[in-house]
Amino acid sequence: MARISGFEQYGTDDDVKSRLESIDRDPGKIDYIVNSHLHFDHAGGNELVPNAAMVVQKREWEAAQDPETAAKVGFFRADFDHGHPVKQVEGEYDLFGDGSVVCIPTYGHTPGHQSLKVRTEKSEIVLTGDACYFCRTLRERRLPRFVFDREQMLASLDRLEALEKGGAKLFFGHDPEFWKDVPQAPVSAF
Repeated sequence: MARISGFEQYGTDDDVKSRLESIDRDPGKIDYIVNSHLHFDHAGGNELVPNAAMVVQKREWEAAQDPETAAKVGFFRADFDHGHPVKQVEGEYDLFGDGSVVCIPTYGHTPGHQSLKVRTEKSEIVLTGDACYFCRTLRERRLPRFVFDREQMLASLDRLEALEKGGAKLFFGHDPEFWKDVPQAPVSAF
């Protein structure tokens, strides 16, 4: 995988549809897409999962609908709006009502960024999205250049750190050092 301007270059079989099919999942039968936020690199594959409802924080969706805010934070409708039903949630949201998949507000990177806490048979993991780009973002509180709200992002880092101290394994959004040791589908590591 080559790196281009901080983003990974993927091969033809690395899109979400191909990845789902590699683990015998039909993208047309997926019920939900949980977007951490609406930037292209986190919502750009939504159209490949055609029948799912998109789960997003209400404040994120509202920011994306406002042309001035959308331009300020880099939201482009073509990246995320593909006609999916949109479930707007506010704050912490338990997707299935059993604690297995919980949306956690981690505002700051964008107006309504959320992370995702997933309980598996082996552990609890938190997909931080861009609330925590790199491990050093958490450890050193080094924020990226683009931050919608600095104070909210720092508070989100405090929340993620508390989850980690409570035993959750954090998955950092764009940390190549972290991801190089993470087994990829179809291998199950969790």
